[in-house]
Amino acid sequence: MNSPAKKSPPSSTLSRRRLVQAAAAGPLLGAASGVSAGLTASAAAATPTSADTVRDAMLRAATYMDETVSYEGAYVWSYRPDLSLTWGEMEARRTMCWVQPPGTPTVGHALLDAYVATGEKRFLHAARRTGRALVRAQRPEGGWNYVHDFAGAKSLKRWYESIGINGWRLEEFQHLYDNSTFDDAATSTAGQLILRLHLLDPRDRGFRRSLDKVIGFITDAQISGGIGDGGWPQRWPRDPKATTEMPWPKTLPSWLPEDAREGMVDGDYTQHVTFNDNVLGENIKLLLMCVVSLGRDDLVEPVRRAMECVRRMQQPAPQAGWGLQHLAEDRDGRPAGAVAAGRSYEPRALTTHTTQTNIEQLFTYFQLTGDRTFLDGVPAALDWLASCRLTEQQRAENPLIASRTHPTFVEPGTNRALFVHRFGSNINNGAYYYDYDHHDTLSHYSGGRSVAEARLRSEYDRLRALSDAEVADLVARSPLTPGESYDLPPFFSLHDLGLLELLRGTSHAVEAPSEAEVAAVVADLGEKGYWLSPAEAVTNPFRGPGTTHPYDGKAYMSKHVGDTFDTSPYPSSNPPAVPPYQAAEPPQLINTSTFVENLGTLIRATAS
Repeated sequence: MNSPAKKSPPSSTLSRRRLVQAAAAGPLLGAASGVSAGLTASAAAATPTSADTVRDAMLRAATYMDETVSYEGAYVWSYRPDLSLTWGEMEARRTMCWVQPPGTPTVGHALLDAYVATGEKRFLHAARRTGRALVRAQRPEGGWNYVHDFAGAKSLKRWYESIGINGWRLEEFQHLYDNSTFDDAATSTAGQLILRLHLLDPRDRGFRRSLDKVIGFITDAQISGGIGDGGWPQRWPRDPKATTEMPWPKTLPSWLPEDAREGMVDGDYTQHVTFNDNVLGENIKLLLMCVVSLGRDDLVEPVRRAMECVRRMQQPAPQAGWGLQHLAEDRDGRPAGAVAAGRSYEPRALTTHTTQTNIEQLFTYFQLTGDRTFLDGVPAALDWLASCRLTEQQRAENPLIASRTHPTFVEPGTNRALFVHRFGSNINNGAYYYDYDHHDTLSHYSGGRSVAEARLRSEYDRLRALSDAEVADLVARSPLTPGESYDLPPFFSLHDLGLLELLRGTSHAVEAPSEAEVAAVVADLGEKGYWLSPAEAVTNPFRGPGTTHPYDGKAYMSKHVGDTFDTSPYPSSNPPAVPPYQAAEPPQLINTSTFVENLGTLIRATAS
């Protein structure tokens, strides 16, 4: 769970944060995607770029990433050009394989897409090398952690005990769980790449075994029985040493509101039925891809169970929405199915962006199954969203939510917006809390969301108006309907594939980029063989544990980072307003997201 709005994190996610380090200020994170060396599309050459020139640029960029940037085929997110410093979501070791998008699977999909577009075996070689790195990083139960270290378990443990534990806002990296994660589409995107590589060469036993393992992992991890039947936890199997609470300092700020409440009230959030980051939707996607391409009709049943779980977890009117997580079993007098708290800055609440995502999922399930009852709960969900919009006063008084329509969190029962804040300067003297105050909210986890109510209502009306014949046509083309196996969409890195793109007979035509776009990407690559893009944020290098001395100020309350002991990334343009922080010019980095986007432009030019 690593982003605020996050989270639609499939293989093509290009907006993830990317990290690297400056000599004085510490690691830098993030980069503008796409062409980035000051060359604008309008300034690009007007002469059409030849097919040979485009292919040469693709080969040089892919070869450099494979042979120079990757570590044995694996990738993190960002690199200094001399590769002296590397970053995933946080500072990384050179020996690491970052599985979260836009890491190793994301690059692998782009390389494979280049092969599909050109037939050039060099791309396939690089994609297979990346796939084999993922096979090596795959955990025994069949899934993947966010990150793997090829230097060994002790090296990874040291990283968690130094960099990870001091990232104040990155609670999922403060503890090395002995299990796999469905979060951030890590296991889903890795599994999709393994599936594609297996389909290209079914004789490769390594990819076949890896694919069997990940399919078994997803089906074994699916919750069986009870109201949570068909859902998935965030991580699996259960880790008995999982974090169940975050520290609450003994000495509290003098200004802390009396009604401030602690988070993580429902213990180990990784075992709840999880909708955050579309965990359930991502698992359905991978399973349906296996149905489509492998003829695995046995996987239809877990898909249908998952769809039913979405509908079953909807809360009763008048608050007919969903939360990030829901209890998988009765707990402390609360029934299974009730909304549950997540990380310490994710209170027990209904969430408006999750509700929007789940409404969209129900739209899709109706079109895949022809079952109109999947639409039955939508009007109540839309009515609830209309009842809990941000007020004009809330938006006017807090610039962090001024452009949003709804609060992120809404309290069960009262229907009042909940807002999350924090005090202290680092993980050792600070903590997150929540109340009803809309001021001074977190910058790294938005207190507001943009919910497209009008679009959702329009789509509901459109789907309700479909004739029986139109619905029957959709069902006939659905991967849930028995029939011969068929090809998956050809490209995975150009955009986030939706479930409806798995319908039989769907066109996968690629829109050609403009000549100016192509020329700009080729020119920006130049002779160096890689693309650079400016960093957007920095992090402090690890200096040891932060002070436990109480901090009574508010300098870090609405910032991405705490004091200089905090290893969390933060925007370079918006550091805390206390020394020694200051804004700095971002350096140029090699970013996997920029590589994927620019290679995608050339793929579209070749394939269209």
